[in-house]
This record gives sequence, C-alpha cells and structure tokens, in this order.
Amino acid sequence: MENRNMNLPLRPAQHVEYFLVTSILKGAYPVGSLLPNERALAEQLGVTRPTLRETLQRLENEGWVKIRHGKPTVVNDYWQEGGLSLLSTLAKYGEYLPDGFITHLLKVRATLLPPVARFAAQHHPKVIMDHLYRARQLPDEAESYATYDWNLQMLMARHSNNPIFPLILNDFALIFKTMALRYFSRSKARKASLDYYQKLFQGIGNGGKAVEMVVKDAMQESIVIWQKVKAVQTGKKS
Repeated sequence: MENRNMNLPLRPAQHVEYFLVTSILKGAYPVGSLLPNERALAEQLGVTRPTLRETLQRLENEGWVKIRHGKPTVVNDYWQEGGLSLLSTLAKYGEYLPDGFITHLLKVRATLLPPVARFAAQHHPKVIMDHLYRARQLPDEAESYATYDWNLQMLMARHSNNPIFPLILNDFALIFKTMALRYFSRSKARKASLDYYQKLFQGIGNGGKAVEMVVKDAMQESIVIWQKVKAVQTGKKS
C-alpha cells in the first residue's frame, strides 16, 4: 500500500479508494459491471471487511457505486449519478482523467466565474483591485501565476456575497491547481493572464457588466490555450 506520489504508505481505506477509483477510471470495472463480493474483495485488497464497507459507503455517497444488500455492488454511471463531492476524489487521480475532462471543466468555469466576478466587483471592488494591483510584481514563473490565479478566483467567490460559490470552487481546487502548473508553463498563458488582470483592474471602474465581459473573454481564451498545451504535450486535444 504505497502512495505513488509521496512514497508514504497508504492507510487501508486510502488503499481501497485508490484501487476502486482507478480501476473504474481505467475501465477494469466499467459502468454497469459488478464488483467482487465483499469477502473476496476484502481478501484481495488485504483489508478488513468493515474498512472495505466504510469506503464503499463513502464512494456510494459520491456516486461511484451502488450498494445492493444481498447482491453485488454495481458500478454507477458516475458522470450521471455523481455530485460535486465526486470531483474531490477524482482530482486525486489526474493521470486517469478521461480525454476532454479539463476542457469541460474550463467550460464550466467560463460559465460560473463571470457572474461571480461581477458580484464581487459590485460588492467589494477595493478588495479585488488590491489583489489585481499585485499582479504587476508577479515573478514570470508557472508556480507564482498558478497560485495567484487560484487566489484571485477564490477571492472573487468569497466576496460575491453568495456563500455557495466558494463551496463549488473548493471542489475544483486540486484539479485546477494541478492543471494550472501545466497551463502557466507556457509563456503565452502567463502573458494572456497578465493582460487579463490589467483589463479586469480597469473594468472594475466601469461597473459589473464590464467586469463580467472581461472575465468571460479571458475564460474562453484560456480554453483555447489549454487545448494547445495538451496538443503539444500529448499530441491530441483535450
């Protein structure tokens, strides 16, 4: 039971989650397939049945599987049955994400973030402008941009006067932070974002609608840049 990222031993529940989620994402257990019975699966994974049962119940709550008492557990169509909590688990296994997933996620952000930015600019313009002003001192490196950009998104969500927006973005955190390092590794992406921050700073003085349009345009551009990043890195579009 070894953590492939940190070379630390996984706890039994983590081991169960890793095996089941990656097996589902890789297609070893496709949608509609049945998992081995509880006793056989616990023995296969080297864990106790209570540990297996507890992890299965959590994965069921997220939408990965359906536990049927007296019958084998079935793999759900998790894209249709899952909720936002599923994203937090999915984010841990980035190398198994299906083609196109990040692009779909960016499209969701392109829909969600513009009105969030408008509300934040209307209610707390100075807070957003203070953060944007600091963009001028950003080091020209991927990690700095990734951290700054995520903090900007969360700042806008937290100052939108709607407590639901931060909850939604929090579920995207790990995926976006991982993706952002790859995205901002391109100088074109850093330049586009710096231009976006400057336009956003200016747009706040022109009212919420102007802010919404600036953010919308920037989010659409980020999708195009991401697809180019993927094309270079994998030879195919995401």
